[in-house]
Amino acid sequence: MTNTEAETSRPAAAVGVEDAMTEQESDVRQFVIFVCGSEVFAVDMAPVQEIIRVPEVVRVPLAPPTLEGLANLRGKVLPIISLRRLFGFEERENDDATRALVIDLGQPLGFVVDRVSSVIGVEPSRIDDVDALKATVKSELLSGMLKNVSGFPMVMVLDFQRLIDTEFAAIATLARTSAAALSEIASNDGEEDEDNVDELQLVSFEVAEQEYAIPIEHVQEIVQFPDQVVQVPRAEPHVLGLMTLRNRLLPLVSLRCLFGLPVRAADERSRILVVQLKDVGVGLVMDCVNEVLRVPKSAVDAMPKLLARHDDLSDIGEICQLDEGKRLVSIISTENLFRNSSIQEALTSVETMREKTDLDAGFAGDDEDDDEEQLVVFRLDKEEFGVPIESVQEIVRVPEELTRVPKAPSFVEGVINLRGSVLPVIDQRRRLGLPTVEHNDRQRIMVFLLDGVRTGFIVDSVAEVLKIPRGAIEPAPQLSPEQAELIARVANLERQKRMIQLIDPSRLIAKEQREDLEALGSPQP
Repeated sequence: MTNTEAETSRPAAAVGVEDAMTEQESDVRQFVIFVCGSEVFAVDMAPVQEIIRVPEVVRVPLAPPTLEGLANLRGKVLPIISLRRLFGFEERENDDATRALVIDLGQPLGFVVDRVSSVIGVEPSRIDDVDALKATVKSELLSGMLKNVSGFPMVMVLDFQRLIDTEFAAIATLARTSAAALSEIASNDGEEDEDNVDELQLVSFEVAEQEYAIPIEHVQEIVQFPDQVVQVPRAEPHVLGLMTLRNRLLPLVSLRCLFGLPVRAADERSRILVVQLKDVGVGLVMDCVNEVLRVPKSAVDAMPKLLARHDDLSDIGEICQLDEGKRLVSIISTENLFRNSSIQEALTSVETMREKTDLDAGFAGDDEDDDEEQLVVFRLDKEEFGVPIESVQEIVRVPEELTRVPKAPSFVEGVINLRGSVLPVIDQRRRLGLPTVEHNDRQRIMVFLLDGVRTGFIVDSVAEVLKIPRGAIEPAPQLSPEQAELIARVANLERQKRMIQLIDPSRLIAKEQREDLEALGSPQP
């Protein structure tokens, strides 16, 4: 019997139904026939939601090796699993015939197969048991054998429920605890640092190789430079134009032009720092973002009054002295910045544009923040991860050398001196089971407070500070106990074709390991 091959993104129930209807409707069972390796399999069509081409995936750390990664299926996160890898068959590249069977047995999963042959109706008389079967696949994963179907003399019926229970036992167990875990994460507001009152938290950045900073409480987001900027007619050079940020118009102002520095085109390192004051937002374009600094107030001096009167320095409110005065960071006063005539012109431009467009129609106003989460997004290899911004103490550069400590825990890469305190540093790649790389200029150390102990984690780069609608955040597929605890949620940004795995910082280090970190960070006699 020859049936129409399953179509991409077309429900399996719609494929081959005309052929199946010719069988005895009361007893006939429908199966999807597919090939994997040198074997031919069948699966009962009841749990098969659809058959799709293999989508692009985001790799998940700490997941079973059979997991290819996570994919976006019409706004929903779908785990993609390699049946070849699961059965121990030789690896091969996907081609035009490769498909993923989307099977829902409590949690939708996509199983990659080499080729889908057909969807057929089978009479009970052509279904045998597997007692005498000797095959390359464990017989306990099979529920029967089909004889002389779809051009094959024998086809093994794969029991996906048994397969999931055997190979992915964590899924069923963890699914029962996911609600409790998510509730715990949502209620965890982070730990307060009693030293905060004597410190400033600043976002530092570079403009023409000079370092500036803005207090983090005035920073709404840090986003990448957009592919498209709407030009404003007859605007001054410092007004680069307008961009849309979640359906709102945002004026972009070049700090290079604003400070009278040489003009340079934006590149992949350029960032837009969204500053908001009194319900007014402006995107400040800088060369790159450096760090999130936590500095003592004693290291901050007011700008000398004589210099503060100078037009070029009127936006600088304070100077921060770091590294024993060898490093000076100019702290921009957002209040003075918004009084600047250049900024006022940019705001006037955007208001004029708003009058001509309905881009802001339906904006939620003051309730927007309640429907969003603010995250620091960082990269490891090709994947993006996010942590709540309030959990990040600071972000600092990786020094040229980390101090190795004898008898330190194996998971500690080394320690650094952070303003007179010992900071244990852990390689986030190693923590998540990813290949390690040599240290480079783009890497950063993200500092978290874990049970009162400051701990740094090396990441490949810090990409941006991003506000994500809560509606785009959903529970992550739970594929292993450790992965489920550490990465319990995922932000699925369908329009941007991005998937950001959200890490719960409190799970980065086990509680028994934190005692070792506390001892490591304590001052030695």
